[in-house]
Amino acid sequence: MNTAIEFSNISKQYRLGLVSTKTLSHDLNRWWQTAVLHKEDPYLKIGSVNDRSTKGDSEYVWALKDIDFKVEQGDVVGIIGKNGAGKSTLLKLLSRVTGPTTGTIKARGRIGSLLEVGTGFHQEMTGRENIYMNGAILGMTKYEITRKLDEIVDFSGCERYIDTPVKRYSSGMMVRLGFAVAAHLDPEILVVDEVLAVGDAEFQKKAIGKMQDVSRGEGRTVLFVSHNMTSIKALCCRGILLKNGIVDYDGGIDETIDRYLHSNRVKPLGTIIDSIKYESQEIKVFSVTVNGSECNIVEMEIPNRTISIRIEGELLNDIPLAIECLLYDSNRVLLAKFAPTLFQTDLKQYKAGSFIINEKLELPAEITNGEYGLEVDITYPKVQYLVRFVDAIVLKISGATAAYGNELRYSDNGFLVLR
Repeated sequence: MNTAIEFSNISKQYRLGLVSTKTLSHDLNRWWQTAVLHKEDPYLKIGSVNDRSTKGDSEYVWALKDIDFKVEQGDVVGIIGKNGAGKSTLLKLLSRVTGPTTGTIKARGRIGSLLEVGTGFHQEMTGRENIYMNGAILGMTKYEITRKLDEIVDFSGCERYIDTPVKRYSSGMMVRLGFAVAAHLDPEILVVDEVLAVGDAEFQKKAIGKMQDVSRGEGRTVLFVSHNMTSIKALCCRGILLKNGIVDYDGGIDETIDRYLHSNRVKPLGTIIDSIKYESQEIKVFSVTVNGSECNIVEMEIPNRTISIRIEGELLNDIPLAIECLLYDSNRVLLAKFAPTLFQTDLKQYKAGSFIINEKLELPAEITNGEYGLEVDITYPKVQYLVRFVDAIVLKISGATAAYGNELRYSDNGFLVLR
């Protein structure tokens, strides 16, 4: 079988706090050491491990370190790991969005990439014009794009808005259009990075079916990053687990998922919730409390379904804040999404200094007994995440009788429920 992708000793180094890693003094030092003294690049000897949860001892960080693996033609490989493990950086290197610090990447065939919502879209151009532009970027001729245009538009489900500038599109519509272009313009290698999570359940099912057709029916190679373990397991035959920028495990998809879920367990019962803290140049979070509990595992007995969330912290600037909560089952499958303030048009403006956020939400009636992970995110409205507390809080539900199914609907209290 032919090798489609080969990573050889790939490492990627970033300098913290700067857009560029280069300064004149560093360039002169690098030139002196390598060109004049014929020594190894001194900046490749420094740098801390890519662990976002700890304070580093260097201004340099290795986002990826010594990555070596091969992907055979026709394989569907799932790349999983915690946020900040290096998954997106790995795909950006493959897609040539950025270059590696050391090592080489060999890819045989045209690469179709869907890395972020709206990547490569021109906001002032229509959906139709962006299809042609993205197709040209992927190396397709105008004739080839025209021949598949109707199929792309139909798959995207955006036919009514295809001649509308994409700046009017929602994030879900841009994902639909971007995926349709990448999947239908015959790339030998398809790279998809978690953007399907933005789409609705119907489109996720359609997209996964298309990736299965591309890999199994057409023998094309797929690299798929997702936090949805059900999608990963249904689609992929092999998994690669990244941890702190290195390959922690490479093997069968079932074994990779088991290893990821085992390493991703939350702290045991009795861990004080005050240990959930965060600090950046914009915000400090002192504590996150759920139902007044001092532990990160919160026991709830049905029929009580009310979750009270209290966040205390400090802001360094005047900004509006919003919070978003996501509920996962033990297999990291997203069950419900709750955004009590995220989409309000008149958000409260928080002043610099101490702040307290109090929110209440109701669990959907479909939730049954068991353990669930509650992710709490603090964000600028519709812009970016400030803080993401992933796998920090566990809800232990007892006394429930109902179970969820597999349809998509909105409950009365605002939860987006996958039932």
